[in-house]
Amino acid sequence: MTTSENGFSGRNSLCLALTVALLAAVADQASKWVILEHVMNPPRLIEVTPFFNLTLGFNRGVTFGMLSSDEALGRWMLIGLALVIVAGLIIWAWRAGSRIEAASIGGIIGGAIGNVIDRVRQGAVTDFLDFHALDWHWPAFNLADTVIFCSVAALLLHSWASERAANKKVTSSAPESGVRNGRNEV
Repeated sequence: MTTSENGFSGRNSLCLALTVALLAAVADQASKWVILEHVMNPPRLIEVTPFFNLTLGFNRGVTFGMLSSDEALGRWMLIGLALVIVAGLIIWAWRAGSRIEAASIGGIIGGAIGNVIDRVRQGAVTDFLDFHALDWHWPAFNLADTVIFCSVAALLLHSWASERAANKKVTSSAPESGVRNGRNEV
């Protein structure tokens, strides 16, 4: 069992990551169920604010519909790729050195699983959140995508802050060079 400097162990790290993953996947699937069964039945555009709509879309590809395919092979390849990435993230979660890192990895896992469930069940990911400004629309997305984005952002911020803290610690603990007034003093 691995334990980080702050006493956070692999078992605790993995447990936290999988708990966050479960919560994220359940919340994602619940939101999609509400949208499909109650809000978008029948499908329509619902203007919530001047810059946000609820709309129903099905993404057969990945981000922004890239690699979109109606063929079963493409669908199962995307599912397989997502599951391989999830396996790698689980290993990373086991080795996570902090709660923030573990929880963020869990969010990515949960979002990926939420979208994999859609692909297995219906062949495409359900998207319904539509933000726009004037005539420009961001591609529709869902709660799983939001959790993945926020989790990646949290990982990046945590990594940046940790690196800054480590650099500050190294700088403050470095011995003085012993050079004063151009003379080497020891």
